[in-house]
Amino acid sequence: MSLKFSHSAIIVLFLCSFPAILADEDEDPTIKTMEDFSGYPIHEPHSSFQNTVSSLSVDTQSLQKQIDELSTFSDTPAPSVTRILYSDKDVLARRFIKNLMGLSGLSVREDAIGNIFGRWEGYNPDLSAVGTGSHIDAIPYSGKYDGVVGVLGAIEAINVLKRSGFKPKRSLEVILFTSEEPTRFGISCLGSRLMAGSKALANALKTTVDGQNISFFDAAQSAGYTKDEGDLSSVFLEKGSYSAFVELHIEQGPILEDEGISIGIVTAIAAPASIKVDFEGNGGHAGAVLMPNRNDAGLAAAELALVVERHVLESGSIDTVGTVGILELHPGAINSIPSKSHLEIDTRDIDEERRNIVIEKIHQSAITIVSKRGVNLSKFKIVNQDPPALSDKSILEAMEASSKELNLTHKFMISRAYHDSLFMARVSPMGMIFIPCYKGYSHKPEEYASSQDISNGVKVLALTLAKLSLQ
Repeated sequence: MSLKFSHSAIIVLFLCSFPAILADEDEDPTIKTMEDFSGYPIHEPHSSFQNTVSSLSVDTQSLQKQIDELSTFSDTPAPSVTRILYSDKDVLARRFIKNLMGLSGLSVREDAIGNIFGRWEGYNPDLSAVGTGSHIDAIPYSGKYDGVVGVLGAIEAINVLKRSGFKPKRSLEVILFTSEEPTRFGISCLGSRLMAGSKALANALKTTVDGQNISFFDAAQSAGYTKDEGDLSSVFLEKGSYSAFVELHIEQGPILEDEGISIGIVTAIAAPASIKVDFEGNGGHAGAVLMPNRNDAGLAAAELALVVERHVLESGSIDTVGTVGILELHPGAINSIPSKSHLEIDTRDIDEERRNIVIEKIHQSAITIVSKRGVNLSKFKIVNQDPPALSDKSILEAMEASSKELNLTHKFMISRAYHDSLFMARVSPMGMIFIPCYKGYSHKPEEYASSQDISNGVKVLALTLAKLSLQ
């Protein structure tokens, strides 16, 4: 008696009995027997992942331990974290991440300024890779989750997929971006800006110094980078270097927690701009100079700070925000009228034109204040004026599908904070995944995300990366 089966019948029989993702086809003798019997491969190698969801398992205990250990590389005591670009603690933290990448079987490399890449080679390595990652630098006295969840979570997402038996078609690459925070050199997203090909920034860095008058290149070389000061073009990426980029991040706002939602799917990143303003007055003794005779640079700064608030509110949109994050007075003595003042203003909006109108209004108000108070406007410099970034439709669909398959509540939302994804959008299609954080706290020691929320985010990231890697 002989049995004859069509090739399609064999495929149906196989898919009903075995997971669609397998670590190595040779490991299962049944597959080899069936392929020998049919004379044709049962399926394209690792080309589907029907049963991946049930096999996704996050090692939450190890991940939390890694987050806690990374937080010890800090220049301030716990629970705060301070980790400044190219500092000794930053170098140790980088070494910690590179070691974890190696332990996860990723091939590790670094570029000239210290962007770190850990790659899991796909079975079609000629295709552009799918990227993921974030940053680990931390502003003074901040928390231990901002950025870190997106780096350690990305490494764990790779581990999750490996444990499930998944094999990527496109390579998957974890990126640790250099200096997302502007703390040391006043430049936010320094690493991703350069990766996006900013020639203006590459030139500016040749003369950039920190608050201690240490040049960018001297600081970088002390950490083992920028051996060739004259050229940072090796950091630049060509458009299309990645087929997709997805960043996992804490929300840094209260919406997800307040609404009891597990996952935020980011549709757009607001357009940010930074302004530096300097006023100069006459100064003098706080008791001897009468009020009508004063040219007070401090009051000029205070008035401009209130003007920023007024113009932002006048925009009529809740998406327009403005902050005077730095206000410094000279000489800074209680009994001395300020002769100089310095402000740094941050304004953002998802609408670039509306944000630019606010900036122009702030500038005109500064000119009016100069005339009114008899001071000089010695600087009004727009440091950066970046466009917004929109998430890619196919990535949005992959993130939404992953959330649904994992039975996690989700909502579409806007990111009003800076992220490296803003600049990766200039290189490749981009998307972001948000998870809740306690009371929306961030950039302070109380910053916190629960292990469950982090695990949910890692699972969504892992499944999204799997989907994108097979496209």
